[in-house]
Amino acid sequence: MQTAEPVQRRTPRLRADAVRNRERIVAAAREMFVEHGPDVPLDDVARRAGVGNATVYRNFPDRDALVREVVCSVMERTARAAEQELAETGDAFEALERFAHTSADERISALCPMISSTFDQHHPDLEDARRRVEDLVAQLMDRAKAAGQLRTDVEFGDLLVGIAQLSRPPAGTPCMSADRFVHRHLQLFLDGMRAPAPGVLPGSAVTVEVLRSP
Repeated sequence: MQTAEPVQRRTPRLRADAVRNRERIVAAAREMFVEHGPDVPLDDVARRAGVGNATVYRNFPDRDALVREVVCSVMERTARAAEQELAETGDAFEALERFAHTSADERISALCPMISSTFDQHHPDLEDARRRVEDLVAQLMDRAKAAGQLRTDVEFGDLLVGIAQLSRPPAGTPCMSADRFVHRHLQLFLDGMRAPAPGVLPGSAVTVEVLRSP
C-alpha cells in the first residue's frame, strides 16, 4: 500500500498576511473548542486570535465552516505525523507508539464529536482528510503486525477509540488538568496491543466500517 497523497485544500490563494490571520484564527478556535466546546462565541475566538470580528467572518462565513477547518487541520497534522513515522526505518511498534502519543496531543477526543454533531460529515474536505488518516494509520499498523510486534486481533478503530477515550478528561475534571495523565494511560493501553498477546480480547476487531456504522 502506498502513502496517500496530501490533501489539496479547497481554499483560494491568499496573501501572506491573510494566510497568517487565517492560521491564527484556526489555532485559536482549536484551543477554545477543546476548552469550551464548539458553541464558543466567535467574538471570543477573534479576541484570542488577535484579529477583528470581520476578519473571522471574511475567512469563515459561519460556525460550521470554522469548525470544519479546525477538524480538517487537526486530521491533516495527524496524517503528517503518520507519514513521518512511516518514513522511519526503525522499530515498527515504536513508530506506532510515537504516532499515538502525537495524536493524543492533537485533542482528537475533543474534536471528533464535532464531526457528527456540528456539520456535514460528508463534506469533501472532511472525507479527503479522513481517508488519508485511515490509509496512513492502516499502513503503520500493518507494518507493526508484519514485524510480529502488534497483536493481530486489533484494527484501526481499536487504536482510534483508545486514543480518543484516554485523551478525554473524566467527567467533572477540568480539561487541561487531566493532561498529566494522558500519556501515562495511553502507554498502558499501547502496551496491551503488543504481540505476543497475553490473552484473547472479547468481541471482534473494530474496523473502519464498524467504527462508522450507526
